[in-house]
Amino acid sequence: MSRFVLIAFFCLSLVHCGERQSEQRTYVLSTGTTGGTFYPVGVALSTLVSAAENADFSLTAISSAGSMENIKLLRDDQAQFALILGIFGAWAYDGSGPILNPQENLRSVSAMWPNVEHFVLKTELVKTGTVSDLNNLDGERYSIGMRNSGAEFTGFYIFDALGIDWTEELSIAYMGYGPSANALQDGNIVGMNVPAGPPVTAITRAYALLGEGMTILDFTKEEIDSLNYEFPLWESYELSPGTYPTQKETINTVASPNILIVREDVPETIVYEMTKMLWDNLATLQEIHSATNSMSVESALSGVSVPLHLGALRYYEEQGITIPAHLRAE
Repeated sequence: MSRFVLIAFFCLSLVHCGERQSEQRTYVLSTGTTGGTFYPVGVALSTLVSAAENADFSLTAISSAGSMENIKLLRDDQAQFALILGIFGAWAYDGSGPILNPQENLRSVSAMWPNVEHFVLKTELVKTGTVSDLNNLDGERYSIGMRNSGAEFTGFYIFDALGIDWTEELSIAYMGYGPSANALQDGNIVGMNVPAGPPVTAITRAYALLGEGMTILDFTKEEIDSLNYEFPLWESYELSPGTYPTQKETINTVASPNILIVREDVPETIVYEMTKMLWDNLATLQEIHSATNSMSVESALSGVSVPLHLGALRYYEEQGITIPAHLRAE
């Protein structure tokens, strides 16, 4: 009799699990190219969800061209979660910059790791050591990044915010990070814009080739304030000595967050669960990818401009995190 009961219980459990799995919705997390950081971190997040017991949803990470495409995928409901550069979130929600129509269905989950600006200039052209030196180049060739890349859009945004007349002072070259480092060493450009999580391979290589012949420019407090005239995204970021070969002094640059965003119509319980999984398993995520080492729940809202999803808002309120007014959806 007991054997019959055990078999019956096992069968009922299988039926229940099958019903639960069939009831689960699979959400899509859009990331970036497979060679970047968004994709492996996105896969790690989807793995955390898969490994979680009693999760009410599943998550599939897909590759994409990056932030701009991710905004489109969210708009069309082909993805429900996405990793994007913080400035793209601000542009999308506001309907500004390269994104003309406001995407008011977007909500934030969390800031992730910082996107650190590296504005490089040949040392022979450095006068003040700050990014304002780019305003005195008299038509020299400068690499802004690849066309339609995050580097291009954020680079021009920074130039415009600081009053750097790049149309007159610079001859813009469109190159990826590796080719930019080669061109700098060969003398085909005088500098390059490389926003990424340090240490960046292209910057390390450039330092190894040029040593003290290149400089990563500092940002002053006044310049950082100028960057934040429209969106409160940018914060001071120190590159400590030894981050790169031959680097002896601290470099005071800036960083803005990469953020995890979600469609507003994803249920509150799902986003709450996703937010909780992210922070409960941060140590595991950090073991999977070092880019996440700088993440902490205390800085989860730093530089975020898109209002929080109600599920994420509930989680942070439970953790005693102060919620800025602009992150509460009206």
